[in-house]
Amino acid sequence: MKDAPEMLIPTYDDVLAAEARITPYIHRTPVLTSSYFNDLTGAELFFKCENFQKAGAFKVRGASNAVFGLSDAMAAKGVATHSSGNHALSLSYAAGRRGIPCHVVMPRTAPQAKKDAVRGYGGIITECEPSTSSREAVFAEVQAKTGAEFVHPYNDPRVIAGQGTCSKELTAQVEGLDAVIAPIGGGGMISGTCLTLSTFAPQVKIYAAEPEQADDACRSFKAGHIIADDAPNTVADGLKVPLKELTWHFVSNHVTDILTASEEEIIDAMKLIWKRMKIVMEPSSAVPLATILKNRDVFAGKRVGVIITGGNVDLDALPWIKA
Repeated sequence: MKDAPEMLIPTYDDVLAAEARITPYIHRTPVLTSSYFNDLTGAELFFKCENFQKAGAFKVRGASNAVFGLSDAMAAKGVATHSSGNHALSLSYAAGRRGIPCHVVMPRTAPQAKKDAVRGYGGIITECEPSTSSREAVFAEVQAKTGAEFVHPYNDPRVIAGQGTCSKELTAQVEGLDAVIAPIGGGGMISGTCLTLSTFAPQVKIYAAEPEQADDACRSFKAGHIIADDAPNTVADGLKVPLKELTWHFVSNHVTDILTASEEEIIDAMKLIWKRMKIVMEPSSAVPLATILKNRDVFAGKRVGVIITGGNVDLDALPWIKA
């Protein structure tokens, strides 16, 4: 097992504490099935619908755990983060429920629907260029000015513990899973999944799904160390960020494999699930299904949990509609 020195690694006890803390502020999201997709893939798929979650994404779990775990003194200065969208609006939602300020640095290219949602929840947006380096530089200025508590979108033990509650729910809702697959960008959801499943269901294989055009996690996994791309370009806007040390600890120790899909495959999977299951999901959420369709032999005959991570899509800019 690879070491993770000088990091506060969350434990399963932290997941249990997070579950107790955030239950009043989140939904226990449903699991849906589709005989069409089962026939198409040769697997039994169980879709954990975090697109129906508060704020429209799983990230409200980790954000709420961080916000409601703060002392009153820390909370008084508010919270701050940088995010392409879902963590931003999730943290804004949680901060609004606690009645504290939330400062958010967002790429100027982030979907307008996500910017509108952040402002709707009371978040204060500062825009940056669409690169990791610009995001982190602008954020440093905002934090220095406000003194707010930094809640990282994924490289934060409080956030990972909160995300771990999703797979805990899933395994309670569906017995006998052989595998769970979720999208990977920075790795917060995958890390929470690893934390939970490695504790009480180590036989369940964990797969991560990633766009080919933002495949730094896949390349990192193969190389055995973090490889970070500064500004990848993909329709899956929530998966553009790189792994960090804490999420790499979980990915490198517990993930079975990282599978990739092309832009066309992602868009086709997104359109297909809208058409067949009548549910709204964003492009990032379609990547797992795209990789299952591409790798049917890996999943055939298996009971597979598929985490649909969010539904915050810009309805005026659907990727299959030509401008």
